[in-house]
Amino acid sequence: MKRSRINEVIKDMEALIAEHRFAIPPFATWTVEDWETAGSEYDEIRDNCLGWDITDYGLGNFDKIGFALLTIRNGNQKMPETYPKTYAEKLLMLYEGQTAPMHYHWNKMEDIINRGGNDIYITVYNGTEDKAMLDTDVVVHLDGKKTTVPAGTSVCLKPGESITITPYMYHDFRVPEAGGSVLLGEVSMCNDDENDNCFYEPIGRFPEIEEDEPIYRLLCNEYPKA
Repeated sequence: MKRSRINEVIKDMEALIAEHRFAIPPFATWTVEDWETAGSEYDEIRDNCLGWDITDYGLGNFDKIGFALLTIRNGNQKMPETYPKTYAEKLLMLYEGQTAPMHYHWNKMEDIINRGGNDIYITVYNGTEDKAMLDTDVVVHLDGKKTTVPAGTSVCLKPGESITITPYMYHDFRVPEAGGSVLLGEVSMCNDDENDNCFYEPIGRFPEIEEDEPIYRLLCNEYPKA
């Protein structure tokens, strides 16, 4: 991805967050210069990958397959004595017509909440430890309602609605071709993108970046050490 496109996406997400009146923590607005003076007292941000994460999954087609995320809080299962939080929280944005790939988590349980904007469609399947996708009914929890749906059902979440995603539940994301962007919330157990994401089809994680203009916000994998 070009840095100019990453900058544009972050600005669009900031505008969407502001539109829906969700206040974000100070570090989410830091400049490169702010990060150059941030000492070790901010290592929780560095070590737990808080902040901005814009990805095209290495596919080079962000406008079709991609995700914009802002991790607000997160624990760290590899460093539990230092970071004992057992939970995480994110904001996510997809543009209209955009999708995110089918995947599950081995350990993480999460609630995906439509915070505002467009509808979001989440397709669900049961998965197995060896990454198989099953043609069996899926038990889902939607805002306190337990229901069973056929494999491959595309669950629609309108603003304010949520779904609980359990371990080994394959899920993707799809936004309608019209109606604007969607702002999602994620409330979950600790997030570990390096070890807890199982994608149905092998893909990358962070984009290759072409530096065509100055950085607007550093991504969560770009912070300088204290």
